[in-house]
Amino acid sequence: MNQCSVTFLPADITVLVTAGTTVLEAAQKAGLPLKSTCGGAGTCGRCIIKICRGEVQLKGGHLPAALKEEGYTLACQTIIQGDVAIEIPAESLLGKHQVLLQDKGRLQDGLADLPGSYPLEAACEVVTLHLSEPTLTENTSDASRLLAALRREKGMEGKVSLALLQDLPESLRQAGWHVDVTLVRADNRLLRITPAGSGRSFGLAVDLGTTTVVVSLLDLRSGRRIGQGGSYNRQAAYGDDVISRIIHATSSPGGLEELRRAALATINEISNSLLANYGIDPAEVTAAAIAGNTTMSHLLLGVNPKYIRLQPYIPAATEWPALTAGEIGLDINPLAAVQVFPSVASYVGGDIVAGVLFTRLARGEELTLFIDIGTNGEMVLGNKEWLIACACSAGPAFEGSGITYGMRAMEGAVEGVTIDPETFEVELEVIGGGRPAGLCGSGLIDCLAKLRRAGVIDRTGNFQEVATPRLRRTDEGYEFVLAWAAESSHGKDIVITAADIKNLIRSKGAVFAGIQSLLKTVSLDLEAVDRIIIAGGFGNYLHVPNAVEIGLLPDLPAEKYIFAGNTSLKGAELALLSRPAWQEALELGHKMTYLELSAGNLFMEEFVSALFLPHTRLELFPSVTGETSLERRED
Repeated sequence: MNQCSVTFLPADITVLVTAGTTVLEAAQKAGLPLKSTCGGAGTCGRCIIKICRGEVQLKGGHLPAALKEEGYTLACQTIIQGDVAIEIPAESLLGKHQVLLQDKGRLQDGLADLPGSYPLEAACEVVTLHLSEPTLTENTSDASRLLAALRREKGMEGKVSLALLQDLPESLRQAGWHVDVTLVRADNRLLRITPAGSGRSFGLAVDLGTTTVVVSLLDLRSGRRIGQGGSYNRQAAYGDDVISRIIHATSSPGGLEELRRAALATINEISNSLLANYGIDPAEVTAAAIAGNTTMSHLLLGVNPKYIRLQPYIPAATEWPALTAGEIGLDINPLAAVQVFPSVASYVGGDIVAGVLFTRLARGEELTLFIDIGTNGEMVLGNKEWLIACACSAGPAFEGSGITYGMRAMEGAVEGVTIDPETFEVELEVIGGGRPAGLCGSGLIDCLAKLRRAGVIDRTGNFQEVATPRLRRTDEGYEFVLAWAAESSHGKDIVITAADIKNLIRSKGAVFAGIQSLLKTVSLDLEAVDRIIIAGGFGNYLHVPNAVEIGLLPDLPAEKYIFAGNTSLKGAELALLSRPAWQEALELGHKMTYLELSAGNLFMEEFVSALFLPHTRLELFPSVTGETSLERRED
């Protein structure tokens, strides 16, 4: 077939593709991942581009008429027929995910308020050995000499792989028979030999999220965190949610491999940057721990995830064998030990197991509700006696996806909203203090609460007729202007639409329905919960009273709430630094009972009841009192 030249502007990157390729696919090949919430179905309207010149075929898709008149189209619905030049607006590209660097220091230093502690027994250990030089009369092989020294000086029975043997003769002689040996403590497998005094050992803890990937670099010998980095998961070009990606992996030729490479490229890009910043040779990284949901683990390892989405929702595996970096494709020491966290079920994955590990939920007597609100809503209820977990299809709204001006919690994101109930004027709190670019999860929750309180929307989320130019009708329905074009960072009005509000109400309703389903399954009321741990990035900015006001979180005293941050990443760090912690993580995967919410009517009944602000049963939210401006006007 014909080869076509595709030039992307303003990046000025040119790639060759086969005629019939979509612009979305060409952009992926060029290393320019575009936003594609719908996975290329043409429904989300986020992969906006402009054809500067050349021959293309337009299939359609959901795009406002005003943008079409300006010459814009959707990358996923644009078929390349010849040589073309294409402009990609900045807002169509997936950007870098900003990660707030946690304080350096021993990981255990920040856990003083949590029950129990873990010893520093890293996944890999460096030992120093003195080997005797071979002679004509003492002519034992190099490998036998090395293992004998390990047995004699450290009391360890070691294992030597073929990859290590290939360079062993030179490694021992160049070191003068005085060496540092790095070995995997799980099986005493030797993976690196260097001259004595030079054996550094580092590890990568990875939170493989559906939307973002965060990597932490640790010194395994001292137990110190060195640095962190993060970025959007490149798989986002194939859809925002795991279902879209499973469909792509199992129905598109080569789809599974595309998704595996996208996840791997994201991890490697972040880790390579970290290693370069801190002057660390990839060969010195001898271990990695990866925590992700069940689908992400399948996709990273190239395991068919097809039956995760089909009833009765069965994963290929919930536990993974001992792996090496070379098997997976990580850009570190190819013999490095890789620990992939076990899952509980199809929709409660290793990220939740890591979170439960970090928060010590299974070690305390308090009845704890652990909630991770991300692309999906996963939760665990219990204590050291028992644990029950579930997952609800909350969707990625609280991570900014599926919302017109939604974004992650990063610089430029609105985290707080104030609306005057008389004039309907708006004040915004923006992360970083600059001009707003969009709303992150906490800002969306705040906005929903304030719109209702000001009477701009009613309890069902429908817009009301209020006297302000901020409320306007478009071809897509009503929308409310939060920031005018002159006030925003990108020169466009920042709005929240009727569709956005309905999406948010469905998401918050799913989370609360999941909580209620867990409690009712074990015949407990909300009042029985001693503490609620909120995990996930947006919890750093979440205002609990507003989350309660919209019916996202239970109406319980504020002192019961604990914000734990990225518990998936922190749990992965623990697993790298402490072998007992990793062993506990393996046991946690078996200890949790999984509640399948699609079985029976309980969840759906709770979900329908939660599709109001805050809920149909107002007695569940006694603190949400006082008339809204709408109710006062009706009186």
